[in-house]
Amino acid sequence: MRRSQSLLGLIGLLLLFFGAASLLLTGQLGLYPVVHLVGGIGLLGWFLLASFRELGSLLTARSTKYGANMIVYSALFLLLLAAINWLGVRYNQRIDFSEQGVFSLSPQAKSILEGLDREVSLQAFLEGGRETAIEDLLKSFGAASPKVQVELIDPDAQPDLAQKYGVRSYGTVRVAYAEQATTVSQPSEEAITNAIIKVTKAKQQIVYFLQGQGEPEIEDIAGPRGYGQVKQDLTNESYTVKPLLLLQEGAVPEDADIVVIAGAEKRLQEQEIGALRDYLGRGGKAVFLLPPQTGDELAGLLADYGVVLGRDVVVDEVLRLFEGPQLGLNPIVTTYGAHPITEGFVERTIFPVTRSVTPAKDLPLGLTVTSIAKTSQTSWAETDLETLFGKGEASLDAEADAAGPVSIGVAVTADLGALDRGEGEARLVVYGTAAFAENKYMN
Repeated sequence: MRRSQSLLGLIGLLLLFFGAASLLLTGQLGLYPVVHLVGGIGLLGWFLLASFRELGSLLTARSTKYGANMIVYSALFLLLLAAINWLGVRYNQRIDFSEQGVFSLSPQAKSILEGLDREVSLQAFLEGGRETAIEDLLKSFGAASPKVQVELIDPDAQPDLAQKYGVRSYGTVRVAYAEQATTVSQPSEEAITNAIIKVTKAKQQIVYFLQGQGEPEIEDIAGPRGYGQVKQDLTNESYTVKPLLLLQEGAVPEDADIVVIAGAEKRLQEQEIGALRDYLGRGGKAVFLLPPQTGDELAGLLADYGVVLGRDVVVDEVLRLFEGPQLGLNPIVTTYGAHPITEGFVERTIFPVTRSVTPAKDLPLGLTVTSIAKTSQTSWAETDLETLFGKGEASLDAEADAAGPVSIGVAVTADLGALDRGEGEARLVVYGTAAFAENKYMN
């Protein structure tokens, strides 16, 4: 009888302890802690009443000591779990152990979040207030910046809130910053990042694309050579995109933040080149996308800013199974220069049919020219274009060709005052191809 009383007492202590631990860890008085607490109190009370006179001898029994040791060890283990749980709530950190970082934000998104100067609210209107994919996405944004506040809302439970913000479908995310707000109907990392850019920008920047000399059309979203997808992506990031006919305008508009000169099939006129020179001379910013055998009339303008346009085409070896090395005109870039444009960029990129674009050797004070993209060691800048395009043949000529790695893109910062060309700072980015921005490569 004593053994059964002792066993029931120990069971009562265990039930009481595990019930209290469950209540402490979950903070909820559910069925599990209630059953354990009630059962534990009942068994322990019965044991004390039945064994009151023998309590002293029972405490010295071997079975009681073993039971007490088990309770102590269990208590220590549960206290450890409770401490880990508390630390996890108090100092919440998300760690992505996946090889490709699929649960982490891109460096570009993190850069945007690091620049926030006040709180951004992400309100997700979800059926029942839960949807795992969207929750995980928004938690990634919340984990990346303390200034991102995430709220999950059930529009059926709070219809007044959904009506106030004009939310009509499940899965909509409202992005709010100060007095600005927008909604995202199909949440993705890119869509939410673009929405944050849109609401946090004080002013929409205007990007002009030069048109009129056979450049890719910015309104063409269906054709393979069109730039419609680029325009759409820039618009999504809160830029205003406009065409620019320099022969009609005579000058780059004063409201231009950036001018893009991309893949003209015809030579630019002196009037257009002069307008671009004047624009840069007053602190303008421009992007030049100049494929091989085009844009040579801009070589003088770019030389003034420390950029050398190659009269060549970059060729790279392509290894194919059972065929050996083959000539390739779509070099893959994995080497990027130290520059804000390429900071944290590690992806492999393809530059279809590109020429070399390199920094000049002797740069005057006030010019900083950085190579931001280089091809592989197996590539070279082929200068015999007649043989290359006529016969499809090419080989490295050590005297005429530049061996890889070959620079195919540069970024320029020009201190106009130091160059005695005016005031302010001009910035240029020059690539040896325009194809990578075409619809067929953007989709």
